[in-house]
Parts: sequence; C-alpha cells; structure tokens
Amino acid sequence: MSVLRNLESKIAGLVEGTFGRVFKSEVRPVELARKLVREMDEHKTVSLQRTYVPNEYVIWLSTEDRARYDGMEESVADELATHLLEHARRERYALVARPVITWNTDERLGLGEFGIQARLVRPAARADVVEQGGHGRTMVHSSAERIQEPIAAERRERRGRAFVQAEGKRLPVPAAGGVLGRSRECDIVLDDSNVSRRHAEIRPATAGWTVADLGSTNGVRVNGRPAAGAVPLADGDRLELGTVPMEFEVE
Repeated sequence: MSVLRNLESKIAGLVEGTFGRVFKSEVRPVELARKLVREMDEHKTVSLQRTYVPNEYVIWLSTEDRARYDGMEESVADELATHLLEHARRERYALVARPVITWNTDERLGLGEFGIQARLVRPAARADVVEQGGHGRTMVHSSAERIQEPIAAERRERRGRAFVQAEGKRLPVPAAGGVLGRSRECDIVLDDSNVSRRHAEIRPATAGWTVADLGSTNGVRVNGRPAAGAVPLADGDRLELGTVPMEFEVE
C-alpha cells in the first residue's frame, strides 16, 4: 500500500505509525509532502486556458537528515511525486511532465530544516527552465513548518531560547518555531478540549519571536488582547489559547 495514499485523512496515523518508526529524522515524508504541495500551489503560472505548475522539485536536506534517508530516497521520491500528481489532477493543474523529485544536501541546514526548489522544466529541453513567479528559488522550511527565510545561527543566538509555561509544565519551543494544539502532530501538545488541533504557531522573527493564530475556534490572546496576524512576543508575555493560560519565556 502507498504510504502517502489518502495523505490528508491519515496524517495523524502516519506520523505515529509507519513514518514514526522508519524515519527517525526531524524531517518526515509527511512534512515534505505538505511543503511540496504548497510550493506547487504557490508557483502557478496562469495562461489563457490553463494553470501550469512546476514539474521538478529539488529537496535540500541537512547532512544528518539526508543520511537517514539513505537507501530509501528513490521509493520516497516516487511516493512524493505520485502525491503531487494526484494533487495536480484534483486541482486541475496542467503539468508539462510527470513530477520529478530529486535530493540534495546543504551543510548550512540544521537537523529538521529543509529547502525545496520548484521549477517548471520543458521535457524537450530540460536545461530550458522557466523561472516565473519565484520558480527556481529555494524556499527554506523547518519541520515546524512555514519558515521561509534563510535560517542563520547568529539570529537564533540574538533572539534567545523560547519556552512556554502551560498546564504545569515548562515546554521548549523548537529553534525553528513550533505549532501548539491538541494534535499529536504539534510540537507543543495541549490537552484542553477548548484548544484546536492546530491552534497557534510561535515562530522566530529577525530578532525575536512572534505568535500567530492558525484559524483556531477559540482564538489567541496576548496580554489580554486578541492576536491578529503575527504578534511580537517578549519575555514574560501572557498568552491564552482558548481557555488555556500560558506564559512566554526567553532565556
């Protein structure tokens, strides 16, 4: 059975099951699949009658993450390409050729960080790459998702390590940012039923941290005020996710 079949409806099971056992890397195939779909959606080229999307994708991994895919790159790449093909068919996108996934290593990336380069390449002349609307640029992500800027070590040091005090525990926020919610897939899992499965995200900014509501049911408040967009956070700020109070800390 394809490990990416019916991905959207089986993510939780895959994370705890097949992928959780086989892939002990911070970068999991499910996360790559989500980001590849996002790159396809964001790099559309609209013509008079069709919407074209990239057909070549290069995945850049850290040295440690790449080593953990050793011996499985070909099979995983085929699964990811099939998933992209199915997504393109559902959305009625036009492809000039079947999606192709290739792998590369970037020593500047840390464990759990990865880049994706999406390109629209004509099959008759593969060197002729169409770079429109950002095609051909490598977008850098993390396993916590949505970090699309180059991640520099000096920025991490300047912003400090982040923690949240919640439900009687002091929980670290991953250096690349983290999602908070009820789902086991989240980086910080909260048990309260008033918290959405993917409720909010704390992410690094240029010289600090921000929090953003991910479309939750009961909202996010910072120091008593509803959060609209990415709200800057400072050490000691009080957060509320639904009815769950927490405190943000930086050290």
